[in-house]
Amino acid sequence: MSESSQSVAEWLNGLRLDQYCSVFQEAGLGTLWECQDLSSAQLQRMGVALPGHRKRILGSLHKLLPSAAGMEEDEEREEDKPVARERTKFRRTADDGNSIYLPNTGHVSAPPPREDPASTSVPVIKMGWLYKNPPQGCVRDIYSKRIIPTVSITGVVNVGEQKFEVVTHNRTFLFRAESDSERSEWVTVLKSCVGVSHARTSLDMTFNPCVSYEMKGYLELRGLRSKLYTVVCADKVFLYKNTEDYRLGIGITSIDMNVGNVKEVDRRAFDLTTPYRIFSFVADTDQLKDQWVEAMRNSIAEALSNYEVAERIWAEPSNQMCADCSTAKPEWAAINLAVVFCKRCAGEHRGLGQSISKVRSLKMDKKVWTDDLIQLFLALGNERANQFWAANVPPSEALTLNSSSEERRRFIAAKYREGKYRRYHPLFGNQRELNNALCINVQSSDVCETLALVFCGADVSCDTGDPELPSPIALAQHHRQNLQVEFLMQNRNTGVHIRDRFYNDISILRLLTFDLLTYRTPEVRGEGCCRQGALHDRLHEFSRRWCVLNDGNFSYYESDKNATPNGGLKMKEIVCLAVSPPETHGYDYTFELYSEAERLYLFGTDNPEAMREWVKSIAKSFIPAGAEDLLLKDFVRIGRLRYKDRLNREMSRLGWFCLVGSSLHIRLEEHTTDETIDLQKLLELSIQPENEVLVLVERGRTLYIEGERKLDFQGWAAAIQRAAGSSGDTLSQQQLTEADIPVIVERCIHFTTQYGLTSEGIYRKSGVNSKIAALLEEFRRNARCVWLKEGEHQVDDVSNVLKRFFRDIEEGLFGLDAHSWLSATDESSRICQYRLLFSNLPRVNQATLRALVNHLYCVQRFADLNQMNLHNLAIVFGPTLFQADGKDYSAGRVIEDLIQHYVTIFDVNEQQLKKQLDEITYIIKLRDNLAPKAGTVRVGDFICTVYLEEKKETAEQHVKIPATMTAAELTFEVLDRRKISVREKDYWCCFEVNEKEEMERPLHYQEKVLPIFHSLGIDSHLLVKKHFSMEAMLVYLASKVEVSKHGMMKFREERSLLGLSTGSFNDRYFILTSTSLRLYKEVRSNRPEREWLVKCLKVYHGIKKKLRPPTCWGLTVVYESEKHEKQERQQWYLCCDTQNEMREWFATFMSIQNGGRVWPAEWLKSRAASRSAPLDARFGNVSLIPLRGSENEMRNSVAAFTADPLAVSLISQSQPGSANHTANHAALCSQTH
Repeated sequence: MSESSQSVAEWLNGLRLDQYCSVFQEAGLGTLWECQDLSSAQLQRMGVALPGHRKRILGSLHKLLPSAAGMEEDEEREEDKPVARERTKFRRTADDGNSIYLPNTGHVSAPPPREDPASTSVPVIKMGWLYKNPPQGCVRDIYSKRIIPTVSITGVVNVGEQKFEVVTHNRTFLFRAESDSERSEWVTVLKSCVGVSHARTSLDMTFNPCVSYEMKGYLELRGLRSKLYTVVCADKVFLYKNTEDYRLGIGITSIDMNVGNVKEVDRRAFDLTTPYRIFSFVADTDQLKDQWVEAMRNSIAEALSNYEVAERIWAEPSNQMCADCSTAKPEWAAINLAVVFCKRCAGEHRGLGQSISKVRSLKMDKKVWTDDLIQLFLALGNERANQFWAANVPPSEALTLNSSSEERRRFIAAKYREGKYRRYHPLFGNQRELNNALCINVQSSDVCETLALVFCGADVSCDTGDPELPSPIALAQHHRQNLQVEFLMQNRNTGVHIRDRFYNDISILRLLTFDLLTYRTPEVRGEGCCRQGALHDRLHEFSRRWCVLNDGNFSYYESDKNATPNGGLKMKEIVCLAVSPPETHGYDYTFELYSEAERLYLFGTDNPEAMREWVKSIAKSFIPAGAEDLLLKDFVRIGRLRYKDRLNREMSRLGWFCLVGSSLHIRLEEHTTDETIDLQKLLELSIQPENEVLVLVERGRTLYIEGERKLDFQGWAAAIQRAAGSSGDTLSQQQLTEADIPVIVERCIHFTTQYGLTSEGIYRKSGVNSKIAALLEEFRRNARCVWLKEGEHQVDDVSNVLKRFFRDIEEGLFGLDAHSWLSATDESSRICQYRLLFSNLPRVNQATLRALVNHLYCVQRFADLNQMNLHNLAIVFGPTLFQADGKDYSAGRVIEDLIQHYVTIFDVNEQQLKKQLDEITYIIKLRDNLAPKAGTVRVGDFICTVYLEEKKETAEQHVKIPATMTAAELTFEVLDRRKISVREKDYWCCFEVNEKEEMERPLHYQEKVLPIFHSLGIDSHLLVKKHFSMEAMLVYLASKVEVSKHGMMKFREERSLLGLSTGSFNDRYFILTSTSLRLYKEVRSNRPEREWLVKCLKVYHGIKKKLRPPTCWGLTVVYESEKHEKQERQQWYLCCDTQNEMREWFATFMSIQNGGRVWPAEWLKSRAASRSAPLDARFGNVSLIPLRGSENEMRNSVAAFTADPLAVSLISQSQPGSANHTANHAALCSQTH
């Protein structure tokens, strides 16, 4: 009878339901014996609103008092359940798709989180729409306007046509139905419900949670003039008009918290967000706001609770009591320590940090609880776990149910961090023996022994000595010990903090401390720029501090003898940790910490091991458990950032990022595994500085990384850009394609295949050395941004860039074993040896060699057009690829063999090779068909009429325009014909003029004229005149700091696509960036209405007068899409308030579209250069290597070329007797003149 005489208060406290003590006391229930006849319906009438709480109370009674009423028997009586607890279902009618039938008991916005037999639904008696007088808004909201309990209704009376009144104790409600028959039906139903309600012996408080509320009081709801009486009860929030309505149970609406989310907004305000509406509340004080937020979050947690895992864990009897204080029914656990504990102890476990105790909820973290993890907790249990953790607890130090928070914190820290009460393993202190014992034990099912070994110092990642099973985890997996695997996986990153059985409290604290050199920058705000450059070689700015990492707090002291820290920071405030390259800040080993408050902390050591341990310890302190796999990597930067992807551009989410070499490892919010992005294989990498967004484009995916804080985002952007570039001089360190081919190799091969296979002497002729060097430098700087285009780049320049790249690459294409390729002599065995050597090459070298030989094979197949047969290609590429001097033919022989036996050596599919050659043949024929026939005018030679200063006959100039002529060259041509002298400040330009649209556009000095000439309509012409605004534009651009520009302009579109009026100009806000032009409705708008790529825009001066522009300073903008299959052209108009404003906008457009080069730096010198250079410089003044001749001549030519490409012109002069040379030179010269 000891259980039956137990007090209700003590019993409820053990169930963690002590909030119901007053409820039982008011009902006259003082002992368990008096509660044996309780049922679910009685508990609900008493005020126990949550079905889960009722189930726990009845279940405990049934276990403690077997004679108590059966839970299942009582719950089958549906008639005892009040209607108001039913979760409402919304349905739509067939005749009105927008009608939502609302029952008289409120609503629910989502299905309940769990099925519970205690919450069986009661059928809705009647539902439908009624008109309310006076009306309370015409919008049919999912939340009710008023809820009237039937028990508060005193009468229902018909009044007038289709109207009836519902009379309550304190007021009367007037409703109108659609028809008299429907009115009669409503009145009948309501009267019957009122009769049943009055027949009940007790008042049904279906909407009055006054008994078991968690918090109640007045809150201001934004949008209303008065405050609402708000009650947080169990898993709902109830809204009342005032306290009188609350007392009577007449509410406004109820909000189900299983779909809610609480967010703090400002000083006294917070938002309760649901999928259907946002409730913005304002509390009277900051303190009350915090209390309301905590109460609502507890309500959400209660609504989302799931007892399935808890019931399974509690199946082990020792798990029904807290492992630390013995509280009944603990709902939290440390998944790495294998102990279950109560809510109060869980808070102290969190304070230990994830590296010691990984705290998870039994009710809310359902995804964490796999079957193996649950079985692990059943196999160990609190009793067996405490045989290790609490083997030596003095009775005076043990916790009780009533222990304070400080006592719990002290006990839990001593128990788990210090290991003060644990049972020491006999091998403690002998690391090697501990590791050996662990490797042996994980092959068995004894998890208790594994726990003792791990938490006495055994290394979970130790070397087993077996290369096939290198770790204890692999051993356990091999022997199918799933529980061992689960325990080891949970403890991979758990820090073991006790190394010696004789450590006292002070020595344990010192274990995590090192003597560091620390430097902290001043607080950075605004631009968030840290002057790191000033730190180089300035060691005196560092000060030596004693640093301590403890309980998630990082503190630094004047010395190890000081008790008061000089400063510190909390680990939860850290957003990024970066390891600096050696000697970055004057010390060999430094790392940086970035905080949420835009502060940068810099620490340095002279010891790499010390720095490595510090970095790992700090990272463990702020990286969450979900991303702990990132800690296993040798990172140089780790932290959190916000991100978006192309599937969800509207809302940014949180992710954890880790940079290792050229790989970016990511643990995204919704994923359970890491993702890896190879930065060197990105298709595109760009930064939007105005939005602080880093755009990473890989095949099939685009990732937008956002910076919440400018300081750490700048560090991330710079680090990712460095990692995405060429990190060295070997092939594998270049920017690569998805096929592991360097970008420079792929683009040069593609360009040469498309435009150079018919060029005679391809790869034998030298290009312009200055252009080759400049192009190669562009590729080395950022190959991803270099695009080769016909007209802008010459085939010979590109082909020489490819050869020079292979000659300069470190270790060469064939690697360190290049001599093995040259040593093969027997022709019959050479092919087999080549195949073997090829298979031993690194992955990038294999892919590059395959791609290059494939290209050379295609080149020699068209030798009848380009004169580059197998032998000629071998002479050129042998010394280049083997980086030899070319004095013998051994290197050439290898290349010749590789090309000749390409199909055999590289296992090529002959059908795919034939398809590739057919495609190349088709391209060549297509280009031949587009080229002019013999005897006609050369490609690019068109006669064009250009006017000087104004359009009239006397100002006409007929100019022959080749394909390569630029606007500057055309301007010089016209001025030279008229013999007009140009002074330093004369800005002569060529304009594109459209008379019909009354607009003109100055052509950029490097813009090709021929495409413009072909696009001109009958109302357009070219005009050469002075650009009087150019000097002011250049002055403005020289003083401009940022590339972008923003401001208000008046906007009008040619046709209405935005829903804007076409009859007038409208004020709009524009932002012009380095990539796009964005239009916003107003300055405060967050999302642009339209966005255009800058490279697709043409900006003209002037607007046609019939549009009646508000000012005379207007711009006409033409947009042409890049899509060839669907050309899109739009035209709109912008008006500025002043001429200076218009000039600034136009200058910014020109600067962005032309990479900042608006006007040549040396205008007159460029004019002199254009006079001396021929207009069609297709072949330039380059002397050519003989294409035909003896092998000695060719070998000498190649040797001279590889030694000094600039001296190649001397080769042709040293062989005056070569008939082939003379003929070729004459033939080529005849083409250039």
